[in-house]
Amino acid sequence: MTRYLRGVFIVWVALRYGLDELVLTSFHRPWLSKIARVLSFGRNLRAPRGQRLRLALEHLGPIFVKFGQVLSTRRDLLPADMADELARLQDRVPPFDSSVAMATVERAFGRPVDTIFASFERVPVASASIAQVHFATLKDRHGQTRDVAVKVLRPGMLTVIEKDLSLMRMVAGWLDRLSKEGRRLKPREVVAEFDKYLHDELDLVREAAAAAQLRRNMAGLNLVLIPEMLWDYCHPEVIVMERMVGVPISQVERLRQAGVNIRQLARDGVTIFFTQVFRDGFFHADMHPGNIQVSIEPATFGRYVSLDFGIIGTLTEYDKEYLAQNFTAFFRRDYKRVAQLHIESGWVPPDTRVDELESAVRTVCEPYFDRPLKEISLGLLLMRLFQTSRRFHVEIQPQLVLLQKTLLNIEGLGRQLDPDLDLWSTAKPFLEKWMLEQVGPQKLLNELRDQAPRYAKLLPDLPLLLHQYLLQKPHDSRRRELHELLAEQKRTNRLLQALVYGGVGFALGLIVMELLARL
Repeated sequence: MTRYLRGVFIVWVALRYGLDELVLTSFHRPWLSKIARVLSFGRNLRAPRGQRLRLALEHLGPIFVKFGQVLSTRRDLLPADMADELARLQDRVPPFDSSVAMATVERAFGRPVDTIFASFERVPVASASIAQVHFATLKDRHGQTRDVAVKVLRPGMLTVIEKDLSLMRMVAGWLDRLSKEGRRLKPREVVAEFDKYLHDELDLVREAAAAAQLRRNMAGLNLVLIPEMLWDYCHPEVIVMERMVGVPISQVERLRQAGVNIRQLARDGVTIFFTQVFRDGFFHADMHPGNIQVSIEPATFGRYVSLDFGIIGTLTEYDKEYLAQNFTAFFRRDYKRVAQLHIESGWVPPDTRVDELESAVRTVCEPYFDRPLKEISLGLLLMRLFQTSRRFHVEIQPQLVLLQKTLLNIEGLGRQLDPDLDLWSTAKPFLEKWMLEQVGPQKLLNELRDQAPRYAKLLPDLPLLLHQYLLQKPHDSRRRELHELLAEQKRTNRLLQALVYGGVGFALGLIVMELLARL
C-alpha cells in the first residue's frame, strides 16, 4: 500500500511540474506532441524545462535529488540546458533532526554520545541527500581532546531507496518500451548506474577507505589537505574524521582579502586533478564548490581542502592505455586512428564506417587547433565529442563519464578563479609523462619490473611443464615441436653469444682507447 501511495505522490508532483509534457515532447512524434498540448492545458508550464525538472526532484526528496545529481553527469544523454540545471542540485537538502543523528551515533558505537565526545554540536554544519555532518570534540582514553567532524547517514535510507528505485525501474521500463528515442536514453542503464552509486554511498566505511587512499596518494604533493579518518570510530552509518578548517572556494573575494594567490590556486586545482587521474587512476569525482575549501591557516596557507568522498572515479590500465592512444592520435590530428580505436574497443558497432566516424571527429576537433591555447576548453571539447557519439551509438563507459564530469567541474572552477587559465598548458606535462609511461619504453620497463618475481618463480618449472606438455602430444607432433624448440634455442644461443661477444669487444675497445689516450 505504501508503495502505491508513494507512486501516486510521484505522479502528482510530475503533473504539477509538467514532467509528462517534457517527456512526451522529447520524442519528436506529432501525435505525442498533440497529447502533450492537451495535457498541459490549464497548467502554468512557462518555466524552462530544466528548472521544472530540478524543482520536481527537490520536491520528491533526497533520493530524487541524488538521482538528479547523478543524471547531471550524463551529458552524453541529456541536453546541455537540463544537465546545467540539474548540476545545481548540490547541498540543498534540509537537515534531519539532530536527536536522530545522536541516536544513530549511539547505536553505531554502543555508547552514549557524551562518553565519546566532550562536545557535540547539535546544529549540522552541512546537510546533503545521503548524510549530514556535525562538528564535535572527541576525547580519548587519556583525557586528550581533538576537534573532529562526524558524518551521520540519514535514517531509514535503505528502505526509502529500495522503494524509490523499484518505481524508477518501472518507469524506466515504460520509457524503454515506448519508442526508439526512449531506448536511446538508456533509462534502465541510468537507473542501474544510480542504484550502484547510492548503495556505495550508503556504506560510509567505503567512503572513509577512499578518503584514506586519496590522502596517501596526495601526501607528497603538498597542494591538498584530506581529512584523516579515525578508524576506531568508523561504522557503515557513522564516520569520525579530522575536522578541516577552510574558506569555501566559492568565496573568492574573501580568499583574495586573506592574501591567497587566486591565479596560483587555479593552476594548483588543475595539477591536483591531473595528478589523481593520470598518475594514480583514482580521483575525487564529486569536486563541486560545496566540497572544496581553501586553508588560510599559517602552516597550510593556500592549500586546497577536499571533502566528501562518496563518489570516487577509477581508471584501469586498459582505460589509461585507451585514453593515451586517443590523446596521442588527437594531438597528431590523426582522426582516422581515433575512429579506429573506437571500433577496436567495441565502443561503436563493428559495422560502423571508419571514414564517417573520422569525419565526425574531425568536424568537432579541427576548429580548436586554430585557436590560442587559453581559448580552448578541453571539457567543452569532450562534451561535444560525447554529443557527436550519439549519432554512432557509442557506448559511453561510466568511469569516463565521471572523468568528463569532473573535468568540467575543475575547468569551470579554474576559469572562475582565473579567466586566463590555460588548462592545456597546465595539463601538458602530465599528458606527456602519462603517454610516455603508457605507450613508451618506460611502460615496457615497468611491466618487466612488476612481472620479474612472477617470471623468476615460473622459470624453474618450465622444463617440467614442457615435458608434461610433450607427453600429452602424439609422437610425430611431439618430435616436430621438439625439433622446432631445439632450433629456436640454437638461434637464441647464437644471438646471446653475439651480444656477449659484442659487449666484451666493446668494453675491450674502450679500455684500449683509454690506455692509448693516457700514453
